[in-house]
Amino acid sequence: MPDTLKVLIVEDDANVRLGCEQALELEDIPTEAVDSAEKARRLVVAGFPGVVVTDICLPGMDGMDLLRHLLTIDADLPVVLMTGHGDVSLAVQAMKMGAHDFIEKPFSPDYLVEVVRRALDKRRLTLEVRELRAKLQNRRSIEARLIGNSPQMERVRHLIADLGDSAADVLIHGETGTGKELAARCLHDASPRRKGNFVAINCGGLPESLLDSEIFGHEAGSFTGAGKRRIGKVEHASGGTLFLDEIESMPMAVQIKFLRVLQERTLERLGSNTAIQIDCRVVAATKEDLRELADQGRFRADLYYRLNVAILPLPPLRERREDIPLLFEQFALDAASRHGRPVPEPDAERIRRLMAYDWPGNVRELRNVADRSVLGIEHGFPPFGTPAAAAPRPLAETVETFERSLIAEALRHNGNSLARTAEELQVAKTTLHDKIRKYGLLVP
Repeated sequence: MPDTLKVLIVEDDANVRLGCEQALELEDIPTEAVDSAEKARRLVVAGFPGVVVTDICLPGMDGMDLLRHLLTIDADLPVVLMTGHGDVSLAVQAMKMGAHDFIEKPFSPDYLVEVVRRALDKRRLTLEVRELRAKLQNRRSIEARLIGNSPQMERVRHLIADLGDSAADVLIHGETGTGKELAARCLHDASPRRKGNFVAINCGGLPESLLDSEIFGHEAGSFTGAGKRRIGKVEHASGGTLFLDEIESMPMAVQIKFLRVLQERTLERLGSNTAIQIDCRVVAATKEDLRELADQGRFRADLYYRLNVAILPLPPLRERREDIPLLFEQFALDAASRHGRPVPEPDAERIRRLMAYDWPGNVRELRNVADRSVLGIEHGFPPFGTPAAAAPRPLAETVETFERSLIAEALRHNGNSLARTAEELQVAKTTLHDKIRKYGLLVP
């Protein structure tokens, strides 16, 4: 929401229009004035950051028709009507239609300011509530997609929510299978750019000969086989988000060009000398330490520092083992729905093996295991069919990990109720509270 709201005045009488502008501007209220309803219609969209003050008698579309149009666009928009002598019945009708207030001419400047201030206060509150609801909806959406009750995942979700409405470019760092593209999509969906395109490029999945054209586009005839103009991924992402996966594999020659795009926010298609303005947010992902690669001369240091505005680290699954039962349950439900099979029965031995395994493929590997369990072919595959699955772990670590997971699951099933969770686990509430603090579990 803008820091300041404005007033749009719609009045065909130049003297009245000027008087209203001056009265409001003397009170430091931002004001814009037009002489017809048709002009006002072009300026007001849903979420308009302000209020409208309009005369009823206007050439062309009158104030009543303008009111109907504005409330169709935004039912909560405060519209104040200015009425001449004898128009009070129309004003009463307008109030029934949803007008915020009306002012009978002639009126004093002080009265106009008083009515407008009330309307602005109402509009500010409405827009603040909308903004809070949108943020809450985004947060709930993130929680439903980035699953886990561990402190690590709580931090990831909070960071995405904090970064979502900013314009900062983001560097996501995580091992293979930790969900880097999903995190990037959550960033996009939590941003004001959510209605724009989310354009993903796997920098390691394209031949170097095509990467330049794929990213920046080309003009017809710019090289052999370029029969027509192609809009590149960066240009297609304008107004939205550009996701660069495995950016560590981007060739040096392309890195140089891409650095210029980031700095100038312009690009030139291959075969063209025309600069095209670009307005996209860049989210890059890597499984490597780009700083180390830069020190080794394998990645441009200037590009690294340009991307390194905000870092979003994704934890590997082995560092948040308490999330494994919840993730497995969700993946198994998804798999059962896709394959038309029943969900596997709860199995303590399965959970023990899942939590003892180190998950080199992270969440992606766990999803595959859930699919195999639903299909009944889990045996013979990790973590059920290899020695690595049963690799010994220190007893204390295994006990604490399992205990933390049990408590987290019990809290979730009991709506974070300490009393019900203690009853289910058959422990004293004081003991349970101490363990919750010990393991850093978050209870609202």
